[in-house]
Amino acid sequence: MALRRIVLRDFVIVRELELDLHSGFSVLTGETGAGKSILIDALQLVTGARADVGAIREGASRTEVSAEFDCPATLSELHTWLQEAGFDDANNTENTTLLLRRTVDTQGKSRGWINGSPATAQQLRAVGEQLLDIHGQHAWQSLTRPDAVRALLDAYAQVNTRTLGQLWADWRQTQQALEQARSAQDNLQRERERLQWQIGELDKLAPSADEWPELNTQHTRLAHAQSLLDAAQHVTQALEEDDSNALSALHAAAQALQAQVHLESEFQAPLELLQSSIAQVEDVVHTLRSYSRHTELDPDRLAELDERMGLWMGLARRYKRPPEELPALWQGWKDELAELDAAADLEALEAREARSRSAFEREALQISKQRKQAGRALQAKITSAMQDLGMQGGRFEVAISPLPQPQQSGLDDVQFLVAGHAGSSPRPVGKVASGGELSRIALAIAVTTSQLGTAQTLIFDEVDSGVGGAVAETVGRLMQRLGQDRQVLAVTHLPQVAACAHHHLLVAKQQDDGHTHSSVRLVAGDERVDEIARMLGGEKRSATTVAHAREMLHGMV
Repeated sequence: MALRRIVLRDFVIVRELELDLHSGFSVLTGETGAGKSILIDALQLVTGARADVGAIREGASRTEVSAEFDCPATLSELHTWLQEAGFDDANNTENTTLLLRRTVDTQGKSRGWINGSPATAQQLRAVGEQLLDIHGQHAWQSLTRPDAVRALLDAYAQVNTRTLGQLWADWRQTQQALEQARSAQDNLQRERERLQWQIGELDKLAPSADEWPELNTQHTRLAHAQSLLDAAQHVTQALEEDDSNALSALHAAAQALQAQVHLESEFQAPLELLQSSIAQVEDVVHTLRSYSRHTELDPDRLAELDERMGLWMGLARRYKRPPEELPALWQGWKDELAELDAAADLEALEAREARSRSAFEREALQISKQRKQAGRALQAKITSAMQDLGMQGGRFEVAISPLPQPQQSGLDDVQFLVAGHAGSSPRPVGKVASGGELSRIALAIAVTTSQLGTAQTLIFDEVDSGVGGAVAETVGRLMQRLGQDRQVLAVTHLPQVAACAHHHLLVAKQQDDGHTHSSVRLVAGDERVDEIARMLGGEKRSATTVAHAREMLHGMV
């Protein structure tokens, strides 16, 4: 089973309720106005339905609903979702239960929790969709919406439209790019011409990333070549060529210490320093002489550098950028031009749009084939179920026709058509006149498709409205059969349906201090007989209705 326990606090006319639920088929019955649908409403609230202060019991400050579900390992998608959303209980290695809780206060503020961790209404709804499958009294209304009809058929066909949706998005993107390129050709051409002219200007310079610093270094050196040569020659003379040059003095000093070092050991250290200094000065002289030999005054090269730097600086001023940024600017313009060339290449864009359209249509045609195959099987099964529900000769059709234009959902317009009896022509579900027929059609669809989802709990909220007699017994049998491998909870007013249930929940109203309260409890034995008898004969309980109730329970359960 899936739904194990539900707890209500100050919900509508329920002051406090703690109810354990069982596997199999359970019914909720009670007098008119007793609040048979309160549990359904509470389950919808705790699984993310819109919060409404009207759900708060009169005089209370807030309402609270908790629902505890079995969470077997077979619900792998649910476990994956819980892990990714951060709601998985690492300490619960068995992962056997899932607790949902929600509160709403009189200010309309809603709060939700999953396994004790705060959760949004959207997250509660995402969990609820995997746990509960609720069929309301007006379930047929959704069958008039094309998206709901198509989704039901796709679920039956086990069609995955995720790839189709992505291909549709790709196709739309290429269509938009092509349309924009076509409408912007004049602007694109003007922009291309501007970029081409600017790039042409910088092509004359062809600036490399390291050229500007190198030009500055060379220009500085050539501009001061004479003073640099004079400095090198002056130093060389002072160190070696003048009569009183530094090297001669250092040699003389070293010789003086060398002559006395055998008498005074403390002269050894200064001697070594002098000898080292002599070697370093000789290196300086060698370097400066080499510099003087290789350095020339080159006015022609200096003029070339002046001209080159002038071109750099002129373009930098024109485009209001530092000279060192010109290489990046040049490359950026070339990149922009390449993008514009691609955007302006209508042939390439048209080819790309055609490829994306073809990919979408291939996937859509494959899905259309799956839908048509599944549609034939679905209409046969629902038609069969309609016969069991008292619509002999009636038939159900899945009509699939081409859409005027492709859509994200594909190429198909899907409609459900119904002929309520033999000899009538199939018409759209929404145009079937009889409310009883609509309810039975919705029930036939619900029973036929109940195994599609992963939800372990199926809820039917008075979907048997307008049904009676032998058909009502068939409805009960169908739900009983569903309860063999799913948990089924049905709100019903039909004794034939109630008698087929494995478990019977009685909803009753009480007056307390001038306030009306609703309660729900499990009934069995004579209490259940009395409730079936009430459903059979209204308030007039008689030996006949009691006997009939006992006979029904004995024959159906």
